[in-house]
Amino acid sequence: MKTAHLNRQILNLAIPSMLAGITIPLVGMADTAIAGRLGSATAIGGVAIGSTLFDLLYWNFGFLRIGTAGITAQAYGKADRLEMVRTGMQGLLLALGFSLLLLLVQWPFARLVMWLSPSSAEVENLALEYFFTRIWAAPAVLALFVFRGWFIGVQNTLASMIMDVVINITNIALSLLFALKMDMGIRGIALGTVAAQYIGIITGIVLLLAFYRKMFRHVSLARVIEKGGWKRYFSLSGNLFIRSICMLLIYTGFTFLAAKYGDTLLAVATIMMKLLLLFSYFVDGFAYAGEALTGKFIGAGDKPALMRTIKLLFAWSTVVGIVSTFFYIVGDQWLLRMMTSAPDVIRAAQPFLPWLYSMPLISCLTFMWDGIYIGATAGKPLRNIMILSVFAFYACYLALEGSLGIQSLWIGYAAHLVTRSAAQTWMARKYVFNAI
Repeated sequence: MKTAHLNRQILNLAIPSMLAGITIPLVGMADTAIAGRLGSATAIGGVAIGSTLFDLLYWNFGFLRIGTAGITAQAYGKADRLEMVRTGMQGLLLALGFSLLLLLVQWPFARLVMWLSPSSAEVENLALEYFFTRIWAAPAVLALFVFRGWFIGVQNTLASMIMDVVINITNIALSLLFALKMDMGIRGIALGTVAAQYIGIITGIVLLLAFYRKMFRHVSLARVIEKGGWKRYFSLSGNLFIRSICMLLIYTGFTFLAAKYGDTLLAVATIMMKLLLLFSYFVDGFAYAGEALTGKFIGAGDKPALMRTIKLLFAWSTVVGIVSTFFYIVGDQWLLRMMTSAPDVIRAAQPFLPWLYSMPLISCLTFMWDGIYIGATAGKPLRNIMILSVFAFYACYLALEGSLGIQSLWIGYAAHLVTRSAAQTWMARKYVFNAI
């Protein structure tokens, strides 16, 4: 397969994902910015801790998207219609069951996490108000994980983009309406998210019927739920579930540890992480292309195309990292002022700006490898690498916190990314290149 043709396939998959990705961090940034307009760092901290509660819940179910994408992409490469449909339906059945469980355990879960958090009483009250409103979006959120993964697996990131853009624009608009125009405060931000997620489900169903109605006509429900068809999905999902827990230990640990340095530095850490996610969603466009194409070529048994695709994916992700670094250097102060109007938060953020500049190039390699490993359905190495990365994060933080304070959190975060990149590169020959 010619390089030009592979580049077209990569861009056809990556560009819609990037366009959708632009709107995803904008939602988080908008929530933070809306909270910032409510008048204090405490409101920003409330949204940050409340959002972290959902990270603790939803990241555990990231396997619904990741597992669905990898298995579906390989089935697409084999032209196995039954496996494609069965994987999507299995994911939706699991999403429904798990979402009902989350609604049942919402109160003890929230109280336990807030008991463990070192945040102030004011931040805690706002976080709980946010959480107990937004939790009712759980069925839609988990189902949307499956929709996204399935659309990526069948090489249709355009459908995924349409769905995500509708969700995220609606989320921003409704959060502004409820929180500021209708004077509902933090609860309004959460309610906007709930409404947007259910609008997203409706959009996903419409897209599914528009593109794939005929495919589903030929697969019975009995074939979807038959016992033998679940083994691979559960095997991959188990490893990815452990990986998700490890990621939670890093990302939520980062927020909770930042909270002990006071509301202002918590607000700074929240804003900085939101700005860094702006880059990650760009490179994730190519990571999603990696999921789709790696799975397709492994399913089709086309190793030459797989190897050329991987080389091109890394070239593109490096370009994204360089451009993002330049963007952060040029627009750092503008980005901060966009996120908050609090002068004390803007001043406190200045010593942390070098992390904003350097993180894209530190992280672009591991984000790209994630997509490739997912397409290869290599759940076991992804699990083991994240376990190692957790140790790297906390070891650096604990070793340096006494002398460097909150800066040690950023060093630990960078260390976990470097660990992931090195381990993924080392294991790629066995789990990716020789997967065919």
